[in-house]
Amino acid sequence: MEHKARPGFIRRTLSGIWRALDRIRQASLNLIFLAVVAFLVAGWLASRPAPLPPDAALLIAPKGQLVEQRSVKSPMSLLQGGDGVHQVLLRDVVDAIRSAATDSRVKALVIETDGLSGTSLAKLEEIAAAIDVFRQTGKKVHAWGRHFDQAQYHLAAHADEVFLNPDGYVLLTGFARYPTYFKGLFDQAGVKMQVFRVGTYKSFVEPYTRSDMSPEDREATRLYLDAAWQAYQADIAAARPKAAAGLARYVADAPAQLAAAGGDAAAMARSAGLVDGLKTADEWRSHLVGLFGKGDEARGFKHVEMSTYVARLREEAPQRADKIGVVVAQGAIVDGEQPPGSVGGDSVAALIRQAREDDAVKAVVLRVDSPGGSATASEVIRRELELTRRAGKPVLVSMGSVAASGGYWISMAADEVWASPTTLTGSIGIFAMLPDLSGPFGKLGLAVDGVGTTPLAGGVDPRRPLDPQIASLLQQSIEHGYKRFLGVVAGARKMSPEAVDAVAQGRVWLGSQALERGLVDKLGGLDAVLKAAAARAAVADYEVSYIEKPLSPRDQLLVRLLSNDDESEAAQRRPSIAEQALARVRTELEGLALWNDPGHVYLHCLCEAP
Repeated sequence: MEHKARPGFIRRTLSGIWRALDRIRQASLNLIFLAVVAFLVAGWLASRPAPLPPDAALLIAPKGQLVEQRSVKSPMSLLQGGDGVHQVLLRDVVDAIRSAATDSRVKALVIETDGLSGTSLAKLEEIAAAIDVFRQTGKKVHAWGRHFDQAQYHLAAHADEVFLNPDGYVLLTGFARYPTYFKGLFDQAGVKMQVFRVGTYKSFVEPYTRSDMSPEDREATRLYLDAAWQAYQADIAAARPKAAAGLARYVADAPAQLAAAGGDAAAMARSAGLVDGLKTADEWRSHLVGLFGKGDEARGFKHVEMSTYVARLREEAPQRADKIGVVVAQGAIVDGEQPPGSVGGDSVAALIRQAREDDAVKAVVLRVDSPGGSATASEVIRRELELTRRAGKPVLVSMGSVAASGGYWISMAADEVWASPTTLTGSIGIFAMLPDLSGPFGKLGLAVDGVGTTPLAGGVDPRRPLDPQIASLLQQSIEHGYKRFLGVVAGARKMSPEAVDAVAQGRVWLGSQALERGLVDKLGGLDAVLKAAAARAAVADYEVSYIEKPLSPRDQLLVRLLSNDDESEAAQRRPSIAEQALARVRTELEGLALWNDPGHVYLHCLCEAP
């Protein structure tokens, strides 16, 4: 009897253990769910704008990259600790400064630049323009940094007074572009890249087909980098006249100047007039307390954070019947639906269509910050803008840091095309590139064989050498595509195809150079474009409405988790030089994964905004 009862006892024991484990599992899931809900509720409560203290300073202390639109990262980024790079909306910074200029509650502007990283000159110029408007009201701007790299100093230089930590430095280096060339690696692996292109200066394919920069790419790159460096120096000289005379020498003869300062980089910067004085962090806080009075313990002086101020602005903004709709096209142009941070042909077209069908939207502004990508997706977006114009709504393009190749193509359906003086644009050219992996397969002992109903069947299989007929088809398509590109630009810019070809061939231009060559209509930032759009639509009282796809609850959580604007050590951590180099190579290779054009044809610029 005892022997017969044992199986039942075991079953009951196992069943009890399973029920206990199941309860633990359910409890764990419930705890995770409650934690997420608590996080969202806490975030919502924290995001509610607090009352603004009177006569306070507005603190601008951006942490991370300045972007036109926040990217939604994958959940794996959270599990892996993220990439350490936070994102700050450029429009939040500009709106805060411009609004504070006429806000009686804001006494002055305080700029702290330590957290700023990875931004372009075009974006900095938009912030600088807003700061200049602020200063014209008679309000003061104060800036400080533990150190200043080139971008950080451009932001700080527009202040009335600039202070530097005594152990800090102002590092001005000029601009450079050094792509990674993968041909040697591909040769060792046996990978061949089959390239078809039109455009003498169309250099996108070169990192995969060469081991060095071509003479044509070197010529074009030097032209726009020299122009950008001249623009940078002109900006600093205009903002700080006391530094104008010695600015070029500060960079060109840095070792001798540092030696004259006894190796003290902070003293060297002060001697050159780049900063007004040296203050430690506690001395800086005491200085601000003396100017604005005591505030909270975290900062010590009476101020309002930019995020709080922007939230208050959004809450206080009156609702208006008429709107100027803004659609953001940031990132590589990719076929199909894509999340924010990438330009999906179908997803951006849907947003443009939404703006067109909204009677409250009187004009559409496309904010472009893209080096291009899929030719198919680019045309989908351009066509949707063309239909919007035909429907009677003005369409204007505002170019940000980069609006080149496919980014320029989508701009060709606008009534007006505006660029920043330092926007990278043009790159009117086209290419196709297909990998041939038959070499690596052979080295691994892998063979590919079979039959097809025609010579074209399986012709673009990367495991096999490219079929000559496919190569002929692609080359003809590329040549036709280039003629189409010239025709689209010629029609939009009222130029002959020959005149467009003379400034095309894949060549990249700064916005100021593009204006001289008839590729854009005017120079100016987004604020100027919005006013021009309102004028075309004949509306005086309007609100600016960003037309964006609503984020899912999951994506809202990811944005909050991965774009947290806290003061933690993790948020402040800068990647090492080695990490930056490895991340760059990884990013350059990962870009190949975005090539999903159905016809394998691309309008993409290998260019980096200075």
